Amino acid sequence: MSSNSRAIDDGIGAHLSYLLVLSRPRFWLYLAGPVLVGAAYAADAVGDLFAPAPIVLFGYFLLPANVFLYGINDVYDREIDAANPKKDEREARYRGQGYVPAVVGLCAALPVLFLPVLSTAAIPWLIAFLVLGAAYSAPPARFKTTPFVDSVSNGLYITPGAAAYATVAGTQPPILAVVGGWLWAMGMHTFSAVPDIEPDRETGIRTTATVLGKHHTYVYCGVCWLASAAAFGALDVRLGALMLVYPSLVVAIATASVAVDRAYWWFPAINTVVGAALTMGGLWRVFYG
Repeated sequence: MSSNSRAIDDGIGAHLSYLLVLSRPRFWLYLAGPVLVGAAYAADAVGDLFAPAPIVLFGYFLLPANVFLYGINDVYDREIDAANPKKDEREARYRGQGYVPAVVGLCAALPVLFLPVLSTAAIPWLIAFLVLGAAYSAPPARFKTTPFVDSVSNGLYITPGAAAYATVAGTQPPILAVVGGWLWAMGMHTFSAVPDIEPDRETGIRTTATVLGKHHTYVYCGVCWLASAAAFGALDVRLGALMLVYPSLVVAIATASVAVDRAYWWFPAINTVVGAALTMGGLWRVFYG
């Protein structure tokens, strides 16, 4: 292999490695997990779970959707992230690489290719994901800099699950499930902003967390998560009981001597366990009726 070929291969490898880190693998299941939950509760038979539509949705929301969501965030947060210590340790810092916006745009357009296999009931949820995902970070909307709008707009994380439910069932998901999931996402987003309170204040960024401060942000998250548990409980008391883990955790973190920037990194594992429990509940219904 020539030196030019090796240089090209090294360059492509470096680009792919950067995009992988940019996509936040630790958080992949935040988008892909709801697809599993939505499909499990929409399915009437085992075959529904292995149909092309849920498989394609899971694949899209596992990686390309994360490249889109976090890529657009990093592009428009370039100046802010220059002072963010998370970019030195667990995440990648965008430095103006020209290929990144192009890949982000490609990931946004990718759903056009698999629209023919989806139910039309799923299309509004895909549109909602793309619109909210872009508007959260990109001007002129830039929801992430408007307190409380930043929180509400993060209901986008449940749109993959709603899309999966709609495409498998052919109908829209129960409104209580949408409300419960949306409130959960609001609490999760705002809790995740607590470690960024000081960096955001230093750079003049206003968020729900910077406005409320740490203590009141814990209260806000607890209220969102209690309301989420109540909505799910109205569907099934077992679902509501499971979702009570979140307000319980925020109370424990707020009253213990645990640094929030450390506790924040527990949540991917916690969410995976809760999501697996939700999915198993849906699968139990499919297999055992």
